[in-house]
Amino acid sequence: MAQDFTGNAAIKIGWDALHRDSVILSQKLRTKGPFKGIIAVARGGLVPAAIVARELDIRLVDTVCVSSYDDTVQRDDLLILKPVEGDGTGWLVIDDLVDSGKTFRQLRKMLPKAHYATVYVKPVGQPVVDTTVIPIDQEIWLVFPWDDDPANWRLHRG
Repeated sequence: MAQDFTGNAAIKIGWDALHRDSVILSQKLRTKGPFKGIIAVARGGLVPAAIVARELDIRLVDTVCVSSYDDTVQRDDLLILKPVEGDGTGWLVIDDLVDSGKTFRQLRKMLPKAHYATVYVKPVGQPVVDTTVIPIDQEIWLVFPWDDDPANWRLHRG
């Protein structure tokens, strides 16, 4: 069943906070590598992946493109719009937020040997994450700098 987040409380994450938290993620990842490259989960993982790539001096960055939301409703199915090759050996997969864990769970089937990191994680998604920075209550909706104002929620996240 699809989950609708429109009635939930929201926390706005600003650019400075996201940058700070992504740098902290980088520091936690230093001892987990070396990594041959980063796979950013598009679109939310693109900004944290760029910051981590800079901090860890990783120059090889790829994307896996997925769609898990229609507006503010989490889809029952996960659409893989652009997969990546291989089993994940030596790769670091990064997303901005792991909520239900559905995206990382699906990616772990495709890339079982990758290391999975996220800036923010909710309790239901925690088991599929290897490295994270900040836990978030399950009921909270995070509004990232690239998202609309929650008063206008037409987020088109995916």
